[in-house]
Amino acid sequence: MRRGLGAFGVAVASLALYACASAPPASAPVASAPVAIAPPAATPLKRPPQPPSAALTFADLPGWSREDHAAALHAFELGCGVARDPDLHAVCLRARGLGGLDETGARTFLETNFRPERVGEQGLLTAYFAPEYEARAHRSPPFTAPVREKPADLVMLDLGAFDPGLAGKKVSGHVVDGTFAPYDDRAVIEASPPRAPIAWMKPEELFFLQIQGSGVLTLPDGARIKVTYAASNGKPFVGVANILRARGVLPDNDTSGEAIRAWLADHRGPEADEVMRQNPRYVFFKAAPDDGQEPAGAAGAALIPGRALAVDPSKHPMGGVYWIDAQAPALNGAFPAYQRLAIAMDVGGAIKGVVRADLYTGTGPAAGAEAGRVRHRLDLYALTPVPAEAP
Repeated sequence: MRRGLGAFGVAVASLALYACASAPPASAPVASAPVAIAPPAATPLKRPPQPPSAALTFADLPGWSREDHAAALHAFELGCGVARDPDLHAVCLRARGLGGLDETGARTFLETNFRPERVGEQGLLTAYFAPEYEARAHRSPPFTAPVREKPADLVMLDLGAFDPGLAGKKVSGHVVDGTFAPYDDRAVIEASPPRAPIAWMKPEELFFLQIQGSGVLTLPDGARIKVTYAASNGKPFVGVANILRARGVLPDNDTSGEAIRAWLADHRGPEADEVMRQNPRYVFFKAAPDDGQEPAGAAGAALIPGRALAVDPSKHPMGGVYWIDAQAPALNGAFPAYQRLAIAMDVGGAIKGVVRADLYTGTGPAAGAEAGRVRHRLDLYALTPVPAEAP
């Protein structure tokens, strides 16, 4: 899902960024069934080498004793099917073969089948969500921003086809006079007439939808349209929070998603458009009937509220299991800390680096209010699977 940004990860990350710390993890993940287990990869992505250090134990993880281990194990069972690492694949099969475990049994299973390892130095946690916005089938002020489908001339070029060392790297562009060239930026795209848009939205809400990467649109007749990421123009994501802070429009500690969206709505028109166009990245969508399920992340599985992370796929494998310890929030109204087990299930345009993650908070206004305030200092720990013969 995020993402097209995977995101606010693709995220209110730079936009507003908001995390959830000691807040209790979202209760039972909203996924109808565990993800089918992918076959293990022959050469799984390796995590960056870590400096030598004394072996950690679970007792060393801040907040581990306060975790809801049964909920954590359930989340792992739901999402571990996307993992391609052979050892993680084996732990996934063992977990799913046990049936529901109580708190003590779940904690014992996790501590027996994983070992914690510190990942890098301190980094940043932000959050994203799947918004629900009003929309119209036809242009009708203030619904003046078209939700565009992927243009026919937009090409996603996989550089790995040309150089194995660039496997997984993609660029967006189009052919101009026989030459492959970068695609247009936000300003150019918005100035061009839309072709059969999916729907029409308020400009600032479309802007936030593009940051989140997916959401649900509600029409006046009650019809609901699920829109998910289809492609982007390949331009870098630029968060507008810093722009509004630099201009003295919003204070440093109040650039939450809510505050930014409110300012854009209050200044709708040329002033807000000029700010939004400072972010050249533009996301295109595809539509489907709303099935009531959480959106799928880049790994192809339904995101688990409060437990799914968007990460940098060049640094972390999809399906990887992590302990997040996120504290010292930078924004007003944020939860003081997020300490929980979470699974890498998504990617985001603004999520780059080893200790950089975007937490998926769920669907709707409450999830958005939470996500918009997450900007926490992050200590990240990989929970590495113990080889099958060891437990």
